[in-house]
Amino acid sequence: MDILDILISASFWTAAIRIASPLIFAALGELICERAGVLNLGIEGIMVVGAFAGWLTVYLGGGLWFGVCVAMLAGMAFGLLHGVLCVPFGLSQHVVGLGITLLATSLTYYCYRLALPEVTSPPKIAAFQPWEVPLLWDLPLVGPALFSQTPLTYLAFVLVVVVSVVLYRTPLGLALRAAGENPAAVEAQGLSVSAIRIGAVMSGSGLMAVGGAFLTMSAFNSFFFEMVNGRGWICIALVVFGSWRPGKTLLGAVLFAAFDALQVRLQQTPLGAGIPYQYFLMAPYILSILALVVMSRRAQVPAALMVPFNKGER
Repeated sequence: MDILDILISASFWTAAIRIASPLIFAALGELICERAGVLNLGIEGIMVVGAFAGWLTVYLGGGLWFGVCVAMLAGMAFGLLHGVLCVPFGLSQHVVGLGITLLATSLTYYCYRLALPEVTSPPKIAAFQPWEVPLLWDLPLVGPALFSQTPLTYLAFVLVVVVSVVLYRTPLGLALRAAGENPAAVEAQGLSVSAIRIGAVMSGSGLMAVGGAFLTMSAFNSFFFEMVNGRGWICIALVVFGSWRPGKTLLGAVLFAAFDALQVRLQQTPLGAGIPYQYFLMAPYILSILALVVMSRRAQVPAALMVPFNKGER
């Protein structure tokens, strides 16, 4: 099988969409935070918390959708901590974000050992199963790729539309974007910049946690600590790649996922027999960096991103 055969196969694009799904959730969450002016480097740890919270809820007898809600609430709790430290207190967003990642990861490890002290291998749960959309899943190539996924994948794509509409078609979205561009103008309208930014960080962190929950409740059926594996950092790059726009960010997530799915399949071809597998593992990240360099040259960063704002200042 050559590269062309891989690229036109339904299984390849089905895998690419599945790999992209957690990235879509988390990247949308990061986009919301940054549009409001807050860089959230806690994304990696928040995804770990979401993965664990959702999995543990289902393992203890909760429903799958209830597990998704618990994961979101856990992410929002860390988002609240991040927002309070960065917005009213004005602490360094870089330091706080990295601290949130370390705290969330360490706390998750502690809770895992506390809840399952004698377990050597992670227990499995009954995860979300693929749901085939009637009539549409029979379409050539597109059908299996887009319309035979798990419910969380469909939710990820719906959220891209919802976030786009909210950001560009509602007063709330206008206020949120203004908080990241010109917070003084927001204050002049009698709105609270702090409330908008903290709310954005909480909402975005909730989506990041759902992205983590996807890994344990849709992609896999158990929890292990290495499962996030840098996806949070990739999502930060995807937001830049997408120029802080939901649609372009979605395309970036699918592009990275396609690179990732392609490298797995290339290892199984005659080409992969003569090349160390480490080169294939690096390929998606190298290609993503190149794409990021090209796209970021034209990207317009929110003017007030990472800029603290104190009430009454101009």
